[in-house]
Amino acid sequence: MKPFILCSFIALSLHAAESDKTAVAAFTAPPAAWAGQLGDYRSPLLLKEGRQAKTPGEWQQRRSEILADWHAIMGEWPPVIVKPKLEVVQTTHRETFTQQKIRVQISADQMTDGYLLIPDGKGPFPAVFVPYYDPETSAGLSDKPLRDFAYQLTKRGFVSLAIGSPGGDARLPVLTAGAKCQPLSYLGYISANAWHTLANLPQVDAMRIGIVGHSYGGKWSMFGACLWEKYACGVWSDPGIVFDETRGSINYQEPWYLGLDPAMTRKPGLVREDSPRTGAYKTLIERGHDLVELQALMAPRPFLVSGGAEDPPKRWVPLNHLRAVNALLGHDDRVAMTNREKHDPNDESNEVIYRFFERWLKP
Repeated sequence: MKPFILCSFIALSLHAAESDKTAVAAFTAPPAAWAGQLGDYRSPLLLKEGRQAKTPGEWQQRRSEILADWHAIMGEWPPVIVKPKLEVVQTTHRETFTQQKIRVQISADQMTDGYLLIPDGKGPFPAVFVPYYDPETSAGLSDKPLRDFAYQLTKRGFVSLAIGSPGGDARLPVLTAGAKCQPLSYLGYISANAWHTLANLPQVDAMRIGIVGHSYGGKWSMFGACLWEKYACGVWSDPGIVFDETRGSINYQEPWYLGLDPAMTRKPGLVREDSPRTGAYKTLIERGHDLVELQALMAPRPFLVSGGAEDPPKRWVPLNHLRAVNALLGHDDRVAMTNREKHDPNDESNEVIYRFFERWLKP
């Protein structure tokens, strides 16, 4: 009887794993209406010398060019903190995991509040970093529905680290003393430090750490995953994956994202004559850069765009460029997108997010 039970368990486990793979694979190719379309976006494979990268080695050259360009325009990071301080303020057991209210170091002179959720059982576990406006929402401790990614993933066997905006106000981010980078790049810097926080935990497998966020957290998680290559994968929920000046929520031009300019402060809102482009955003647009370059830095690491109102199916046009980068590296399943009508997450889109992480971070 025992061998039968063991074999049945193995069969069920394999079936579940295959189901996760199938559920994610269904979203790794564009609908027929968008297949093969590349639009006016400049290929991220185009080397500065003018020719296109055609080998993995040439792609690495191009990747280095993209990373150098974006850091030069956005401003260099402060030194990454390899061993961030972590203070446990309160520990409670909640359902099937341990919840720790914490203070964690995000820069040389900044500590921030957050939550660390650790599943019951023996690790090491896969892990996720979940940035948002506040840590309570991600940890399932607020009344905001369907944004509790840390809570939901920990119930599925992931260690989760949830924090909020540096300084507490997303529109007035507090950067460490002497930081010279744009606020959105600084959020990427915080993500690098958060990766080390998780990687240093004995309960975490450092090779299996992902990042996920919604809206503002989606922008944060996108820049974090793309600029810090040790994240194994990433999920970005409706951040606006291209520069689109017709959409009020795709507001990379704002000073709390990429438009910080010591010489002037723009009026919030869409780009217009009395509220022009400023800061790094202005430079990026003038030089013909778009976010498709930044996202190409993920290759061959997998990512999922959980698209809503800001990232509808037509966003497959820039994603086709990223499929081409991954195809050069021998992969056809590393770029995925789901679509829903509204900006808010729903049960169906979130289920794919959780299966995505199970597909890529669980052994």
